[in-house]
Amino acid sequence: MPAIKSRKGRAGNPWILFVFFFSVISITLVARHCYPNPRILEQSQKQYWRKVPLKSARGIIQDAKGNALVISEAMPAFAIDPSKVVSKDYAELAQILSQDTIAKINSKIETKSQFMWLKHKVADDEAAKYKAVMRKVKALREIDEPYRKYTNNKLMSHVLGFCDNDNKGQAGIEQTWDNTLYSPPGQKIVVRRPGTQASSMLEQDNDKHTVTPTITLTLDSRIQYVVEKHLFKTAEAEAAKWAVCICMNPNTGEILAMASYPTYDPTNRKSLTMEALSNGAVSRGYEPGSTFKPIYLGVALERGWVRKDEMFFCPAKLKVADGFIRESDARIALGNVDTAQLLIKSSNVGMAQIGIRAEKTKMYESLQALGFGQETDIELPGVARGILPYPENWRGITPANIAIGQGLAVTPLQLINAMAAIVNGGKLMSPYIVKEAINSAGEVVYKGEPKVMREIFTSETTSWIKKTMRRVVLEGTGKRAATPITNVAGKTGTAQVPEKGVYAKGKYVASFIGFWPYEDPKYLMLILFGEPSKGRYYGGDLAAPVFKSIVEEMAELEYYS
Repeated sequence: MPAIKSRKGRAGNPWILFVFFFSVISITLVARHCYPNPRILEQSQKQYWRKVPLKSARGIIQDAKGNALVISEAMPAFAIDPSKVVSKDYAELAQILSQDTIAKINSKIETKSQFMWLKHKVADDEAAKYKAVMRKVKALREIDEPYRKYTNNKLMSHVLGFCDNDNKGQAGIEQTWDNTLYSPPGQKIVVRRPGTQASSMLEQDNDKHTVTPTITLTLDSRIQYVVEKHLFKTAEAEAAKWAVCICMNPNTGEILAMASYPTYDPTNRKSLTMEALSNGAVSRGYEPGSTFKPIYLGVALERGWVRKDEMFFCPAKLKVADGFIRESDARIALGNVDTAQLLIKSSNVGMAQIGIRAEKTKMYESLQALGFGQETDIELPGVARGILPYPENWRGITPANIAIGQGLAVTPLQLINAMAAIVNGGKLMSPYIVKEAINSAGEVVYKGEPKVMREIFTSETTSWIKKTMRRVVLEGTGKRAATPITNVAGKTGTAQVPEKGVYAKGKYVASFIGFWPYEDPKYLMLILFGEPSKGRYYGGDLAAPVFKSIVEEMAELEYYS
């Protein structure tokens, strides 16, 4: 008997082993159910339920007068449930689908897939063919998809932008205001029922969004049409590589028209090349040439580096440090001219003399205060900073070059906004292109209003420069911008194009910037033609006549409005 007891003691109590395994299993179950691995939990939830955003129509973009520019419409799209395709369906499907698509359907059948897109945004005539086949093929499905309709086709394409196939903004206003234009009303919860392939939706708990989001621009589509018509026509006729036009209210900073060439069709993906997509009005950096002179001269007058009654001796070319500054016609010396004639006759040599005497750091600070070398605050994507060299790099001929609009890069928006500070009496405004933004809850989330960034010039200085710019049109290089409709003032520009550290031979940017009516300016407009190749390249010959044509047609719009 004692020997038997000894063997049982060595074997141990079987209940201890049972309790041990039970405890391990219990702890594992608690850990798996109460403290699951996040990755495993996420994957398992996807198998049984998921949250899906509810679809809603994208908002409206309209011009300053309430004319709809972009709206959302429904277009048919077609899909198929491969799991429901039967052998007799193939003959019908072959009428609308390619053999490659049918082969893809077969591969989906092998993977037991229940959904496959066939075609998005189908035109009416093609949709009719799909619908005819749908009557015989039960697996075929029609789904309404939102479609962005640009009511004026290509008009304002760079400002408006476009959307991808998922209705997400990819450029322009569509991109910048994507969250406002498209705000789904909530989510639905999709649950997979055990033992079936179907899904059911739990009760939805969503915010009630009943208002169509609306973005109202400052642009006038009538002015935009006139601008694009004349700009694009001339750019094509002169084989220009690029062109830009901006028209704004200099007193408020409102953008009234903004056009960039080459353009694109927001509904045609084949036209969406990198070159066409770039909105040159805000993203292109270029040397402004003589259109920069009124701004530079205004700073020099304010700083006391030049007097209005001063005389300058202007030879055909001037030796400056390690280079030469030449007049546009290097064979002609202007001789003795006063300060006003430096703008009227667009003298490079005279302006260079002011550039040499200007204090580098203070001139840099003034130009920076005017927005050069800074990202302009406007409600659009892709805004460039331009290039304003630091004053420590203003060596040799550089100060003279900057005085004539060379050696720096500006964007068209920077230049016209700085010029507006002269036209409106000295105030640098914050330019804006969106007047109001309303979200799907009916709330005004943004309101564009005139905003003075800083006072730059005195009224005495601006009055004198505006008077001189009027003389540019009456007796100087801008005569071809003059019109009997209204009194115009402005400045021409003919800038060389830098390439790899030197100026490219035969490549120029022709420009004109002007305002009207001279007595009480309401409009300011900049026109640029980049690298025209049909012979004309002077701003006074190429850009000034286009300016005149636009001004005269805009006057007709005002008359009939």
